[in-house]
Amino acid sequence: MIKIICGAKGSGKTKKIIEAANEAVVGAKGHLIFITDTKRYMYDLKREVRFIDVTDYNVAGEEALCGFVTGAIAGGYDNEYVYLDGIARIAGKELKDMAQIFYLIEKVSELRGLQVIITCSCSEEELPEFAKKYL
Repeated sequence: MIKIICGAKGSGKTKKIIEAANEAVVGAKGHLIFITDTKRYMYDLKREVRFIDVTDYNVAGEEALCGFVTGAIAGGYDNEYVYLDGIARIAGKELKDMAQIFYLIEKVSELRGLQVIITCSCSEEELPEFAKKYL
């Protein structure tokens, strides 16, 4: 399952995704992975959430992000939640051009029973058609 948190820059998307991750710790039976491109919020997450800053691994571009996310997920069969903060910023693409990564993440989440929460910097009206089903 994929869920999108969207809103304009500065509207509190990161705060919402961090709160969601911290709340999920209470009832989670598996691991929680938080992927972003900054260490800025590292200490806002509970220690049970695996924090990954992609800049430590030179992840740049959509293909690299796809490989990185699937690799992080493949690291264990007990992963339950994946949080992606700023997917378009990390991929270096506009959201409208990212149908492929959403398709891949959806298939992996279905196969592995994952809940994936993604932040997107745009309004609900600006979301591409392929992404509206994840609201």
